[in-house]
Amino acid sequence: MKVVERYILRRAFAVFIAALTWTLVIVWTTQVLGRIDLVTDSGQSALTFFEVAALILPTLIPIVVPFAVTIAVALTLSSMNSDSELVILNAAGASRMTVIRPILILAIGASLFAFLVHNIADPMARQRNRELIATSRADLLSLIIQEGTFRKVDEGLFVQVGERLPNGGLGGIFVADSREPNIDLVYYAKDGSFVERDSKQMLVMNDGVIHRKAPGGEVSVISFDSYAFDLSEFSAAAKEVTMQPKDRSTAYLVNPSPSDKYYQRNPRLFTAELDRRFTEWLYPIAFALIALAVAGDARSHREARIHPLVTAITIALFFRWLGFFAGSKAETVAWVRYVVYAVPIATSLIAIWFIRTNRSMELPVSVADRIASVVAQIRDKLTALRLRFSGGAPRQGAA
Repeated sequence: MKVVERYILRRAFAVFIAALTWTLVIVWTTQVLGRIDLVTDSGQSALTFFEVAALILPTLIPIVVPFAVTIAVALTLSSMNSDSELVILNAAGASRMTVIRPILILAIGASLFAFLVHNIADPMARQRNRELIATSRADLLSLIIQEGTFRKVDEGLFVQVGERLPNGGLGGIFVADSREPNIDLVYYAKDGSFVERDSKQMLVMNDGVIHRKAPGGEVSVISFDSYAFDLSEFSAAAKEVTMQPKDRSTAYLVNPSPSDKYYQRNPRLFTAELDRRFTEWLYPIAFALIALAVAGDARSHREARIHPLVTAITIALFFRWLGFFAGSKAETVAWVRYVVYAVPIATSLIAIWFIRTNRSMELPVSVADRIASVVAQIRDKLTALRLRFSGGAPRQGAA
């Protein structure tokens, strides 16, 4: 590899790592916030929460890597173009492969990395995540006796215990049950206990009433001396680990078990997931070619309406959306599975055509103008906010 090629590869790789890290942090943070209920609702330790949070990363990496490659290639080439480095390379007689080769090396390396994560690390992380969630749900049934807190046992079923009595019993029991459509049941009891009978977990309530609201709005009140609420079905269901196609290994998707109930209900989901794993690793290469087609030539971008990075990201988002759309449709329509393969391949071929014909891949004028207008409005608002907080004011005659 030539010195110039190593320089371009090193520079693009540094930007790729930075873009991948910060993008992962942002996306990972938004996903982690949705898992906080694992600690707040089920009483799990912070260590369990951080383990679940870490297991999210293998799922996000294959999605983020193509865009990190796009950012790295577009920023590197546009920066080299602004510094006249691409012009100097052309003037020195360097071939276009001097620029293309290190970018392809970076893209291929990123694709192999995404392939390994998607087909090996991600299924293992998903399986472990399922086990942790199932364990937390099973523990929830023993945690409902904590006083002064509402506990969600199942969808539409909530339990609250007012206090724990000195004799080990429970005081001030409240149960809200709306699992049955159009019927709401509310249980109040002065005291009770959480017991196990014949391998069943029971919430025994004493001296209470049941409020039943019928579909027509009528409310009936029933008093009881003792009432046993069976919780064993939720304990058994919580301990079961349901494995979806995304949680299975690639080897299992190739040859799923005929006795798999999930596979029996919808075998097309397994085929769609397998096709997704065999195609998503191609997007880093396709997006690198897009960035090359947008910013790979020595040209002046002063007349451009928007930055080449914005153009490359916008085009990449469009083709990635096509890939996601085809992947979701392939779960129900058999022939769409071929479109899943066609999207990244066609994207690469289109970008290669632009590169070979020395054309610049650009957005339509109307789209570019609209994006430029939005960017200008955001810039003006940020400038106004900066001036407001800094106590300054725009100068007269300033645009």
